[in-house]
Amino acid sequence: MQPVFDGHNDVLMRLWETAGKGGDPIAEFRDGIATGHIDGPRAQAGGLVGGLCAIFVPSRQGPRPNFEQGRYVSPLAEPLDQPAALAAAVAMAGIARRLDRERAWRLCTSTAAIRQAIADGVFAAVLHMEGCEPIDPDLYALDFFYAAGLRSLGPVWSRTNVFGHGVPFAYPSSPDTGPGLTEAGVRLVKTCNRLGIMIDLSHITEQGFWDVAKTSEMPLVATHSNVHAITPVTRNLTDRQLAAIRETGGMVGLNYATSFLRPDGQENAATPLTDMVRHVDHLVEHLGIDGVGLGSDYDGATIPSEIGDAAGQQALVGALRQAGYGEAELIKLCRDNWLRVLATTWRE
Repeated sequence: MQPVFDGHNDVLMRLWETAGKGGDPIAEFRDGIATGHIDGPRAQAGGLVGGLCAIFVPSRQGPRPNFEQGRYVSPLAEPLDQPAALAAAVAMAGIARRLDRERAWRLCTSTAAIRQAIADGVFAAVLHMEGCEPIDPDLYALDFFYAAGLRSLGPVWSRTNVFGHGVPFAYPSSPDTGPGLTEAGVRLVKTCNRLGIMIDLSHITEQGFWDVAKTSEMPLVATHSNVHAITPVTRNLTDRQLAAIRETGGMVGLNYATSFLRPDGQENAATPLTDMVRHVDHLVEHLGIDGVGLGSDYDGATIPSEIGDAAGQQALVGALRQAGYGEAELIKLCRDNWLRVLATTWRE
């Protein structure tokens, strides 16, 4: 079994929703549940040893439009109210801290802590924020979340906020869909550089991508994005963007969402693992073997049925092995590339 450290999951959102329905989120993760993608037992069964766990406040929006003549366009989700988003985010951070206190997982703020958790057989969780609606323009809340363990964030999800503009979900479409960072967004990036918080480019517009590239001193990272040349959806990265990521020593985590993997852009669990391998091959060609990792989007997307959930993680590892990736390369793809980029960003 090849242990995997994952670049993105939404398990905290799922656990927060469980708490909102009167359930016990700590027991759900510790003991396991039949729904969702990640819990402790399934992670252990699939060799998922840790990952970036997102604080994500969902929008209220309808289903994605159906394909019409091979295309779809979804409007941007409605902006969120900052105080309400902050309350939800604090609750998710509290669940993350309680999971740590109850020893259901270990919150990590250094790569040494990640490695130790893996050695101890404990899920190594890194606190991430997907969309910074909970953070005020003066960034006071950023200091609070940093103290709580936040070490990675994406300034936007696929909606607009005070820091910038996200891409709508659309296929086929360029990621160049609108403006990029605001002045507050530039301040956010610079402050994250100073604190040692990784910036995630996965949901931002192409203009926002270049704004971050111009502003940030750290490696460019997209924690859960795929190849636009294969699947031309707004959320995927162009070869020009991949070249910029490589130039900074950054990386991309392969997103398991089927609509970002399939050349036809369809959301369909009957997506072969060969589609995933094809994206990995392209990413390795353009980024090098040191610039590619895994960024599942567990609990936030429809993933291939051959994987199913975290317990099936090794199915992808096996497909990569069968495609010719050796064990040394798999170690990089599955965890060491993430540890390298995190160590660089966190200035260890």
